[in-house]
Amino acid sequence: MNRILYICCFVFLISGCSLNSKSNFWTKEKKIIEEKKNVKIYKFSKNKKKSISEFNTNIKLNLEEKFFNISQVNNLDNNNGITSYEGNLINSSKYKFSKIKNFNKLEPDLIFHDNGLFFFDNKGTILKFDTNSKLIWKQNIYSKKEKKMNPILFFASNNNILVVTDSIGTNYALKVKDGKLLWKNNHTSPFNSQIKIYKDKFFTIDFESTLNCISLTNGNKIWEVKTEDSFVKSIKKLSLIIKNNLVIFNNGIGDVTAVDINNGNLVWQTPTQSSTIYGEAFKLKISDLISESNSIYFSNNKSEFYSLDIESGILNWKQNINSTVRPVVVGNLIFTISSAGLLVVIEKEEGEIIRITDLFKILKNKEKKATKPIGFILGKKTIYLTNNNGKLFLIDIKSGNTKKILKITKGKISRPLALDGNLYIARDNSIIKLN
Repeated sequence: MNRILYICCFVFLISGCSLNSKSNFWTKEKKIIEEKKNVKIYKFSKNKKKSISEFNTNIKLNLEEKFFNISQVNNLDNNNGITSYEGNLINSSKYKFSKIKNFNKLEPDLIFHDNGLFFFDNKGTILKFDTNSKLIWKQNIYSKKEKKMNPILFFASNNNILVVTDSIGTNYALKVKDGKLLWKNNHTSPFNSQIKIYKDKFFTIDFESTLNCISLTNGNKIWEVKTEDSFVKSIKKLSLIIKNNLVIFNNGIGDVTAVDINNGNLVWQTPTQSSTIYGEAFKLKISDLISESNSIYFSNNKSEFYSLDIESGILNWKQNINSTVRPVVVGNLIFTISSAGLLVVIEKEEGEIIRITDLFKILKNKEKKATKPIGFILGKKTIYLTNNNGKLFLIDIKSGNTKKILKITKGKISRPLALDGNLYIARDNSIIKLN
């Protein structure tokens, strides 16, 4: 009964997709439109009155090459570091499928594999592309009834197995090579989190804020850890990391919990919100957790950026930064972007702010208020930031200035991912490839 109730609630929030029979090809490449009229490079001047929102804009950053090429595949700590990508971004092409009407409420991600990437369409068909963007296989394991529920899929993969959970309470595994179904199980409630594969098991969080440890071999549940949650559910995707034999995850009311990876025994739990948040938990949005060295970093839309000790959960420091995008740690620096478009660079040990630059200051006031960051990655010299209006910002890492704005499409686009000289972005009716 609980499973049916949760599925109905989740489907009510996210339903509304239809299949497009013309979804089996990439469009011809088109030139990417650059918005030149508003783009200016702002140089620091001692005589110029500095905006209250900016800080130390004269500081130049040079990142060392030893931090490049962190793996994007089954990244257990969620820290993407610097990719080696530095593309020209001249042309774009699309792999089309029918429009997902509630894409704006969701956080679907393109998922990398060593030989390509995975995504899905509105009826739950999984698509695997190779490094040349060729469709290798597609697979749909759902019944007619399940397809009508328009499942949202979450992925993780190792060398041989693709694990899938979804918004209607199904979890299953496919062979990476050909998409053949290995096993399929039903769960008591929908899933709404990242998935992490570790050895012969994987971990995922369901709609009731319960961490599930599941066998990779046959899909049987090994153990579970329930945490407190509010009755009114947020559809914000939950996050988890694996570090030092701990599984660390957040729930809908802001608790961060660490359990032993072998048996699920509680190691520590750190609440980040007061009990007054419980009734409004659906408004709380938390960024992905990331870890680096002995700390965990994350932020939320309550203007709180946290650093926690990974072994004890004790607060290292907290900063006043409003952000729901995944931060990135490179060496001794943390990069994050606030909801107002401020690029903030933080020293990771003490939490001191090194530099703040306003990425949106080149926008007119009306557009500035309407533009919201979705996610970013760091290239060798450039930060690539996607936004809710279909625009891609190219930001110089050294100075923090916005170098260029590209009009990719209309509406919300996903966090970008770089693979073999191309940048990939998902939107409500297509996967967009930029080169």
